[in-house]
Amino acid sequence: MMDCEFCNAAGGEILWQDERCRVIRVGGREATDFPGFCRVIWKEHRREMNDLSGADRQHLMTVVFATESALRALYRPFKLNLASLGNVTPHVHWHVIPRFEDDPLFPSPIWSKQERKPGDPPIRAIVDNQTISKAIQQALAET
Repeated sequence: MMDCEFCNAAGGEILWQDERCRVIRVGGREATDFPGFCRVIWKEHRREMNDLSGADRQHLMTVVFATESALRALYRPFKLNLASLGNVTPHVHWHVIPRFEDDPLFPSPIWSKQERKPGDPPIRAIVDNQTISKAIQQALAET
């Protein structure tokens, strides 16, 4: 596919990657409203988890759970959402989203209609990409 979003671009700033998948930090409004929001993206075109081999599914979920562990340790969110969504892009990918009681959509999903305006970015929004990347690497090393 010549117009594939995840083949033509990383999808965000790459925090970690190997030959099969990458972890990116989401940018834009989602980054402002939902600090620490990451995606784990399978590099090859595979639409569904069952399109991956058992070993590849296990590898992908190991990376998803390591990303979850790293973000929990760094941000201490009220809740951490894991979601496998994406009806257009032919890459299995997981959203890993720290949630806070003061985020603009809490407790609704982040794709909901905004009910209130966000306040000033909380101090947790300044965790830099290098810190998240190192925490993911550490969590992967512990698996």
